[in-house]
Amino acid sequence: MRVISRRKLREFAEGHADAKRPLDAWFAIMKGRAYGSPHEVRDDFPMASFLGARRTVFNIGGNRYRLVVDMRYDLGRVYVREVLTHAEYDRRVWQGRI
Repeated sequence: MRVISRRKLREFAEGHADAKRPLDAWFAIMKGRAYGSPHEVRDDFPMASFLGARRTVFNIGGNRYRLVVDMRYDLGRVYVREVLTHAEYDRRVWQGRI
């Protein structure tokens, strides 16, 4: 899969040093795969949440962080939308913004 854009992952890791290694691990797995469906993603990321046809939320760093992406299986692309702390994610869900 082609991850667009890794910059958001790096920027988040600058402010949350303990997120760097898990985000790098997620990126390495993602770029080495060609997923065709959410079922295939679940093989590598059993705790991923699928919201609608494209939105996927990954638990990062022992459930401390949330990585929100849009996956285009047909194009082989993953669009990074947001990287959030667990508390930020919960707030956004409560506000209906995820």
